[in-house]
Amino acid sequence: MFPINNLMKFMMAAGSLLAAQSGIGAEDKLIDAVYGEFATGTRTQMVRAGLESDWSKRWFQSNGTHLSGYWDASFGAWRANEFQHVAGQTQHLTDVGITPVFRFERDDRIGLYAEGGIGAHYLSQRYDNDGYRLSTNFQFGDHLGLGYVFANKWEFGAKIQHFSNGGYRKPNSGVNFLVLKASYRF
Repeated sequence: MFPINNLMKFMMAAGSLLAAQSGIGAEDKLIDAVYGEFATGTRTQMVRAGLESDWSKRWFQSNGTHLSGYWDASFGAWRANEFQHVAGQTQHLTDVGITPVFRFERDDRIGLYAEGGIGAHYLSQRYDNDGYRLSTNFQFGDHLGLGYVFANKWEFGAKIQHFSNGGYRKPNSGVNFLVLKASYRF
């Protein structure tokens, strides 16, 4: 069974945190956005939910744009469809991650953006699917993405994400995903 129950528990905990922060002033918010993602890779799918906390910093401000960033805390579920290179045999993994993300955006934070980040992820098992193997549970997750933030605070984006242990232990073939994201900013 796809570990959706764990994802639902994470979403409920996130909702509880949001309710708890509702009485806090805007400048004291711990959580600035929540999101859901769907990703697909080589015979692997992922669903992920996460929380974002803005850094409230602006660098290189010029011509109505700036560089900013946020912390991304995520909880995801992977389903590999060719476990140990056997067609139809599945592997289910849970992924917990924390990623600092840099974002280039307009000063009003509406419209197009580009972002990139490199973070730490822990997988519940060692990935072994369709000839791709990761020899450790700890992985680096890096991504590059583009998206659009609407005036109603909804955001939609796409990114390419790569998981790898950085080569500190072999085998390390890496895993790549194309990720679609929907987010709501508070």
